Amino acid sequence: MARWREENRPPVQAVFGLAPAHRRLVLPPHGLARVNKDLQRRAALVGLFPNEASCLRLVSALLMGTREEWVLGRAYLTLA
Repeated sequence: MARWREENRPPVQAVFGLAPAHRRLVLPPHGLARVNKDLQRRAALVGLFPNEASCLRLVSALLMGTREEWVLGRAYLTLA
């Protein structure tokens, strides 16, 4: 672990050179936690899936919608 940390120090430190508003968007826990929470909430509404394919369709549709929202709906990072 220590060797890996030393080898990957520059990319990790580059994230902390960003503005705080950008840093929170780049660091994964916030975005991933939000997507996971939304997926769990939607799956709980459905309750029981009849098969694996139906679960995959729901998750795929939700993730495609999330992607479209980020691509078309708002600027993710403004570097101006």
